[in-house]
Amino acid sequence: MLNTVILNVENIGFTDAQFYQLCLDNQDLQLERTAKGELVIMPPVGGISGGREADLIGLLWVWNRQSQLGKVFSSNTLFRLPEGGDRSPDAAWVSLEKWEGLTEEEKAGFPPICPEFVIEVRSRSDSLKPLQEKMLEYLQSGLQLGWLIDPQNQQVEIYRPHTTVEVRSFPVSLSGESVLPGFTVELLE
Repeated sequence: MLNTVILNVENIGFTDAQFYQLCLDNQDLQLERTAKGELVIMPPVGGISGGREADLIGLLWVWNRQSQLGKVFSSNTLFRLPEGGDRSPDAAWVSLEKWEGLTEEEKAGFPPICPEFVIEVRSRSDSLKPLQEKMLEYLQSGLQLGWLIDPQNQQVEIYRPHTTVEVRSFPVSLSGESVLPGFTVELLE
């Protein structure tokens, strides 16, 4: 099993442009940068995790296609978070209003926004604590609703601004609440 590698590069001081170029030069690697200045090199996910991610993105895409309220993004999209960090959620949604507020150049690069909604799915190679820290980075940058789905522990952590993280066990019905009106997901396992 491959593991995530975290390199402390805080003292190197990558500029946004240098980090962008590093990602372009290493397209075979999934790279992120934490708000603390760490470089995260993530392994590819296996078939089970990849299937879970695809199912969730598909459900989100279908809901968004019907509602036409925003844009859906896959794990290959890296967002430059307002409070620091360059992160790639497994699935993300941004309202049309927020998306249309970006320039074409910002849309083409790493969008300098935080999605209003994200899903992270814990794969077998992921440790839980770094994913929880990632969810907190999203919250600090403006996330309105986030789901950290943890199949190993058969639970989901629900993140909302200014509230304690809610933990619910499988099977569970999740709601997009006021962020994604009418969006629901049933997690059985």
